[in-house]
Amino acid sequence: MASVSSVKLGTLIDEFQLEVLRGAEGYRDVAISSEDINRPGLQLTGFFDYFDANRIQVIGLVESTYLDGISAEERQIRFDTLFREQIPAFIVARGIEPFPECMEMAEKYDRTVLRCHDTTSAIISAIVTSLHNHLAPRITRHGVLVEVYGEGVLLLGDSGVGKSETAIELVKRGHRLIADDAVEIRRVNTGSLVGMAPELIRHYIELRGIGVVDVRRLFGMSAVKEESEINLVINLEPWREDAVYDRLGVEELYMEILEVKVPTITVPVKPGRNLASIIEVAAMNNRHKKMGYNSALEFTKQIESHFDKAMGKQ
Repeated sequence: MASVSSVKLGTLIDEFQLEVLRGAEGYRDVAISSEDINRPGLQLTGFFDYFDANRIQVIGLVESTYLDGISAEERQIRFDTLFREQIPAFIVARGIEPFPECMEMAEKYDRTVLRCHDTTSAIISAIVTSLHNHLAPRITRHGVLVEVYGEGVLLLGDSGVGKSETAIELVKRGHRLIADDAVEIRRVNTGSLVGMAPELIRHYIELRGIGVVDVRRLFGMSAVKEESEINLVINLEPWREDAVYDRLGVEELYMEILEVKVPTITVPVKPGRNLASIIEVAAMNNRHKKMGYNSALEFTKQIESHFDKAMGKQ
């Protein structure tokens, strides 16, 4: 089940280097849970229908010009009405000096007022993008995530099937480790998933018989990566003699994670099979499929063409 995320206001302040003109009590720990930003143009005229107080409020040149054209008493009323709402933060863009009535009402209701020098549209776009990233639906899966030839490959399977050992072999071949044991997956948009490791175990891998290994220090910075898009899921399972495995690869199978369908294949594990080589080929083959070339379908077409010609000669 996907978890509900939030991001602290202090994180956004540091990320965008926002100037704190007035900080409410505990403002850095205020949890932002809405991905949207609001320009309170209508609210500054007194219209509050459908107003969402959970959103960060941003004003720019248009709003400031409007406020400059009304009396100080009227401005005080407008800011009083706005700051009476439990807004998480009020940002003034373009480096504009906030009106005295703004600061007065912020003091009265203990609201946070921030400022930046970016244009209004630029700061709103940047913050919305950041919020989509921070607040994306996420889930944690037991598995290993590696990047192979630019493809993010999520290895799943029962404990002890050989996921970590395969990952370390792939690292030795020049590929990169993203996460071992626990993979935090988030949906960054309607069609893509990004995986990363929990901070506590990032860059570490557990090998039975050896223990925990720091991959970054042992193999260098080029052997690890902070996060990667998940392009392919590979299920590793012990080889069963009675099981029927796909020999051609014509059938396209998918796994749904956070309502996103990801191509998936099952690779049986058996002594003597080089799993690292198989996964390398699987990653390259998946990339070819995304580029429009499916070798299994091409092979099937050649077989059908061969039989058509043979039947024609008869």
